[in-house]
Amino acid sequence: GQRGEEEEHHSLETFTFYLSEPLSKERVEAFSDGVYAIVATLLILDICEDNVPDPREVEEKFHGSLLEALSEYGPNYLAYFGSFVTIGLLWFVHHSLFLYVTKATRLMGLLNILSLAFIGGLPLAYQLTSEFAEKSHNEIEAIQVSCVITFFASIFQFAIWTTALLNEEETLHAFARYGGKEHAFMFAKLALYPCISLGAFFLTCLLSEFSTAIFHLMQIVIPFAFLALRIFVRISLTAIKSVMSLSRRKVVLLEEEEACLSPNETLS
Repeated sequence: GQRGEEEEHHSLETFTFYLSEPLSKERVEAFSDGVYAIVATLLILDICEDNVPDPREVEEKFHGSLLEALSEYGPNYLAYFGSFVTIGLLWFVHHSLFLYVTKATRLMGLLNILSLAFIGGLPLAYQLTSEFAEKSHNEIEAIQVSCVITFFASIFQFAIWTTALLNEEETLHAFARYGGKEHAFMFAKLALYPCISLGAFFLTCLLSEFSTAIFHLMQIVIPFAFLALRIFVRISLTAIKSVMSLSRRKVVLLEEEEACLSPNETLS
């Protein structure tokens, strides 16, 4: 029995040490960039293959007007641009994350592969959101599946950063560590997609009639949210620092007043 406990303890130590072993950061970034590039290419091939009007149809149905023919595919193009922007912003977040990672571990590599697995599902999300009829039950479920794919693709990126924070002195740049200049901004940037996609999922469950509008609004709002995020974080940090400085001043003033009082006045 004692030997079995020792072997089990040894195996657990080996497994933990295996996950904390260093991994080539450059290879993780190169593999990730390749996956993002392939996913974006597949998305472009999908939109070019199925959403180009036939010349004969343009002449007969739309009287030779190409713009009117293209307007028929408007929802598909909107879904394409929304999916492409999602891929681009998730790549941007991934790039910002590994910009501050100084050493990758095997656990971070595993979480990165899980994130890339859901990134690869974004062309599927595009096909689902552009395939079914508007305001149908299948379209609502397709939009919810797209929200779930986006959520897991981004939450695993957040998990990579959380894992890096557990041993931040070895894995993170000083700017991104707790209390560093970019710490709050990185937290907000990595939490943006999980929070908004999860919120959009629950809104589509509650307001099923407006699910399409909610989903496309999410895709449109997020790029502007990234632009406004740094300003919001800086204003919040400035407000917190001013409140903390005021409280410190009050404490210092009270200590100075107590120091100026005589011992009898202090006792009274």
